[in-house]
Amino acid sequence: MIRPKSMTRWVILSLIGLILAFGYAAAQQADRGQSSYMPVDITESFAQIFARMTAAKPGIEQAHTAVLNERYDLTDRPAQGVTMDRGKPLQEGVRVKLPAGMTWERLAAMSPDQIRDQNLYPKGFYPLPHPNHVDGGFVFPHFVIDAIKQQDGRDLKRFDIDFDLPDHFLAEFPPAIYLTPRTDLGDVSQGKLVSLTNYYQLFNGILTPRQLEGLRLLLTPFPQQQFNATEDRRSEIPSQGAACFDCHSNGHQNGATHLAPDARPQPFRHRIKTVSLRGVDIQRLFGSQRALKTIEDFTEFEQRTAYFDGDTVIATKKGVNPLERGSQVDFMADFQEMLDFPPARKL
Repeated sequence: MIRPKSMTRWVILSLIGLILAFGYAAAQQADRGQSSYMPVDITESFAQIFARMTAAKPGIEQAHTAVLNERYDLTDRPAQGVTMDRGKPLQEGVRVKLPAGMTWERLAAMSPDQIRDQNLYPKGFYPLPHPNHVDGGFVFPHFVIDAIKQQDGRDLKRFDIDFDLPDHFLAEFPPAIYLTPRTDLGDVSQGKLVSLTNYYQLFNGILTPRQLEGLRLLLTPFPQQQFNATEDRRSEIPSQGAACFDCHSNGHQNGATHLAPDARPQPFRHRIKTVSLRGVDIQRLFGSQRALKTIEDFTEFEQRTAYFDGDTVIATKKGVNPLERGSQVDFMADFQEMLDFPPARKL
């Protein structure tokens, strides 16, 4: 028989156990997020989404600009006598800001524990958030948007957010193209942005037919998370989509940003910048998780998942484009593996 005091003690312990269990579950849920999946059934019309997000845009950009200005010195300070391949100056100097009254020398003399306890770790070394981290997705610099619109008639401008970093911190545009089998030709882009409207004229007679077809596919837009024909898009009018070389301009990079697709929930995803494709012939691990073993793997699965933030379900809704391995993926990889580094006279 259980005595009254024992019963009371048992009830109290049981309640404490339940409270701790629910608290632990709630904490786990806060770290986990509600779902791995993005919503498929959108309950707002596009007109409602457009109105809501355009109204929120000034506040989002103001808050993000405040974060950038708190962390970094973004002034235009070109280095003297140091330029990129086509003459665009490189920036110089340390751009991470320190807490008020702190110097790099004083910070270097402190122990890690002191820096942590006094909250003196420079915020510029924290992960850089996306211009709109809650929503994420591709964001292109204005000069990329303008060039593609002029040449191909596609508009990659988002109505909800604009690109955030100043032009002087980005690679020169359009980048040069050097080919490993034809180093004698130098820059084969002729100073132009390669697109569907000029690739044949520029490369016919230089590439093989399979390489030409691979380049055409790299320049062909396919539906993507932010640029598609559904109501859940971020372009004002329905879009054909984005092409591989919209981000990898001329096989290089242009500063376009996104969020890595391989983590959930959304706040845990890291901002990524488009990387250059120069030298992928000597690189054998790809993707933010380094899980793709060849450029063929990356070329194929970029279309199936990474274009859609790692979500194969929403990809089906917005227009997934499965590429055939033998006659499309391999051709695209063939061209990518020709992309060479600029000549380096000191090496």
